[in-house]
Amino acid sequence: MPSFVSNPVQVGNLVIGSGCPVVVQSMTNTPTLDTEATVAQCKRLFDCGCQMVRITAPGLPEARNLENIKNALLKSGYGNPLVADIHFLPEAALLAAGIVEKVRINPGNYCDKKKGKTEFSEEEQRAERARIAERIAPLLDVCKKHRTALRIGVNQGSLSERMIALYGNTPQALVESALEFIGICREQGFDQTVVSLKSSRVQTMYRSVKLLTERMMQTGLACPLHLGVTEAGNGEDARLISAIGIGSLLKEGIGDTIRVSLTEAPENEIPVAFDILRAAKGEAVADASIHAAVDLGSQLLKNPKAEVRAAEPSLSQEENKKLTDNIYQAAGLRFHKTRFIACPSCGRTQYDIQSALAKVKARFPNHPNLTIAVMGCIVNGPGEMADADFGYIGCGGGKVNLYKAGELVKSQVPEENALQELESLILQFHHPRVGDA
Repeated sequence: MPSFVSNPVQVGNLVIGSGCPVVVQSMTNTPTLDTEATVAQCKRLFDCGCQMVRITAPGLPEARNLENIKNALLKSGYGNPLVADIHFLPEAALLAAGIVEKVRINPGNYCDKKKGKTEFSEEEQRAERARIAERIAPLLDVCKKHRTALRIGVNQGSLSERMIALYGNTPQALVESALEFIGICREQGFDQTVVSLKSSRVQTMYRSVKLLTERMMQTGLACPLHLGVTEAGNGEDARLISAIGIGSLLKEGIGDTIRVSLTEAPENEIPVAFDILRAAKGEAVADASIHAAVDLGSQLLKNPKAEVRAAEPSLSQEENKKLTDNIYQAAGLRFHKTRFIACPSCGRTQYDIQSALAKVKARFPNHPNLTIAVMGCIVNGPGEMADADFGYIGCGGGKVNLYKAGELVKSQVPEENALQELESLILQFHHPRVGDA
């Protein structure tokens, strides 16, 4: 039996939580206004075992087009649930909630705009909470009317100014933000909520979810949990990061739905997700690295001072040593090469982020104290890559914005010059310098 049994949340023909099998989901990276391409990608995802697909809806046109996408899928015999991913516009959430089976919102977009405040009185805290309740009430009314589920998606990179002022940019801040929104939903008679706490750092994600689970058990709340490590990147590193973060929690009986975020074709995420599920249950997994990451990673997250070593029979001694080093790096404990943060891309991405990530990784591979973020757009990119030393964000039109420590330092750089410009920044500001081992 799971250690944390959540309340059931109905999402179309699926139930999330209440001890039901863990739901595997993914997200499209096609332009949402391109109905044909989005429908085709949804079909490919569903055909390879994905049970729920999320589609970005940054504005009203995209939210409106969700109906065309849904109808086209239904006509083709695909009745799986769709999820609208909302960014800034509450109006887009209202429209989408009447079309799809689930809507994901970011609490940061319902809070007061940032004004540089570092202190909040109790009266100011109560006042902002009241304003949040007022802003979200129309969405909850639509969700109730259409039986639409809601995901409260808290990301470390987009916490409200008030939460950071009160708790710092910490796991507790993520938890308090989630609990505040869950409480507001309950006060307004809505309990069909799923919650996620995401960070690009495995340890932060793990500790946040563990703390939230403890708090919900103490208070009698039991929202289903969506697990995922955001901006994991691509290749083996991304798979290890996801396996450690997601698999360690699943192994403890925590988690009701999962999404592996890869900066690759979305279809690649599904077999990885199922491998993580199997590894968390202790079953045989063909990918030895995922098996080791779930097993050893869970030990490291519980005890960061533990000494572990991969000993996969199918790997050589040298391969096991390399895997051990990579697991320590993925867990954020020991670094032997550059750390990369990269979003999986979505319909907002305006350049080939997969190609860009490959080029950046090839250019700066072996710098243990360097973190580079490669992000898909300027919507969430700057916030989500706040802890990176340098950032590379496509801004459309063949141009790239470059960041240092979260601050924009070069804008509208032609893509053909962006790598050289990034290297110049790293040479100027980062130590050890590029080229040092």
